Amino acid sequence: MTYRTVVLNAALVNYDGLAGYDRIADEVVIYDETPEELVLERVAGFDVVVTKEMRVSGEIIRQFPDSVKMICEAGTGYNNLDLEAAREKGIAVCNIPAYSSERVAHTAILLILSLASSLQKQIRMLADGNHDNFHRHLMVDHVEVNGKTLGVIGYGNIARQMITVAQALGMQVIVATRTPREDADGVHFTTQEEVFRRSDFLSLNCPLNEQTRHLVNAHTLALMKPSAYVINTARGPLIDEQALIEAIRDGVVAGAGLDVQENEPLDDSSPLYSMDTVIITPHMGWRGLETRQRLVRMVGDNIRAFAAGSPINRVA
Repeated sequence: MTYRTVVLNAALVNYDGLAGYDRIADEVVIYDETPEELVLERVAGFDVVVTKEMRVSGEIIRQFPDSVKMICEAGTGYNNLDLEAAREKGIAVCNIPAYSSERVAHTAILLILSLASSLQKQIRMLADGNHDNFHRHLMVDHVEVNGKTLGVIGYGNIARQMITVAQALGMQVIVATRTPREDADGVHFTTQEEVFRRSDFLSLNCPLNEQTRHLVNAHTLALMKPSAYVINTARGPLIDEQALIEAIRDGVVAGAGLDVQENEPLDDSSPLYSMDTVIITPHMGWRGLETRQRLVRMVGDNIRAFAAGSPINRVA
């Protein structure tokens, strides 16, 4: 059975034309972007709707035509979709888990290594024509990561990939999860509070929901070592960004590596752009070419499995 498919915001994944959305179904219509007021018009007559981190409210989903049988979120997180509204309409919702685990994990490790070597400061010194690091002595902080404590909140696919690399680098790993676990594979499972208190690098690897929104805030930052760094490759709103900025300015924590921000794109006036101990990247963790191509292939797998009556990766 062939399901007519519409992609509402392909440009977020296929911005260079190399991801291959045209191959996800036998009949597919692709829009680079879709404003909210055009969503209902564009899904009319289609069986499958594909989105990527695009907010689709319950009010709109409840008005979807009866032709729509499935919404496929082209990513791991699906907090942008109103699942309850989809259930009310009898629309299945699926996601794409684990398509970017290694790439996002490597981004987190990249941020850790860069912060440990003050790479941001060094690059800015070179940009300003300051060669003191070469002609005098090393003018910036430079520390080893081996022996340091990596604290992780969450223990999904990305977290486990990152832990594997961190352990290979000689880091000690402690983890806080919703479900209590026994220590295993060199990982110590403990409380969130202990993770905040002991971490030299604190990595957020949990989903965004009402319980985790602003998990990093003025109170939890105050628990941390003044030499500690916050790493976020998950979802921006896990951090109260203003509280983090103030904590860095006041020396409560040393800095941060942020591949995601509370509001994306990050406002041009944000102090995060110019802070010496903050590295920000534009939510690039999942954007490797091979990662995006894998994502699109898995979207196609979801659609074909659903059309065959054996849905996979279903979340609602």
